[in-house]
Amino acid sequence: MNYFLSKTQVVAAFGAVLLALYILDLVRRRKLSEEYSLLWVGASFVIAALGFSTPLLVWITRTLGIMGEASTVFAAGLAFAIAMLLYFSLKLSRLGFENHALTRDLALLRHDFEQLRRERGGESGR
Repeated sequence: MNYFLSKTQVVAAFGAVLLALYILDLVRRRKLSEEYSLLWVGASFVIAALGFSTPLLVWITRTLGIMGEASTVFAAGLAFAIAMLLYFSLKLSRLGFENHALTRDLALLRHDFEQLRRERGGESGR
C-alpha cells in the first residue's frame, strides 16, 4: 500500500492549518467569539489530520465505503457545513424567541409608562 501525500491532501492540510491560524487571529482581535472558534478550530484539526495522515484517511475511506480519499475529505467538510447550519438555525430560533419576548416586555413597559405619564399629567394640571 502506498501512503504518500497527494497534492490534494497537502493543499487540504495546509489550508486547514491556515484556517485555524486565521480563526485564532479573529478571536485575538475579538471579531469571533470563543464559542464559535472552538467549532472552527476543531473542524480545521479534523481536516488537517485527514490531510496529513494518509493511513487514517485510507482507513476512514475504506470503512465508510467511499470511492476516493479526496471524497472523504470533501464529505467531512460537507458534514461540518451541515452541522454548522443546524447549529446556527438553532441559535437563530432561540434568538427569535428571545426577541419576541423582549418586544412583548417592551410593549408592556411602554404601556405602563404612558399610563403613569397620563396619571401624573392629570395631577399637575397639564
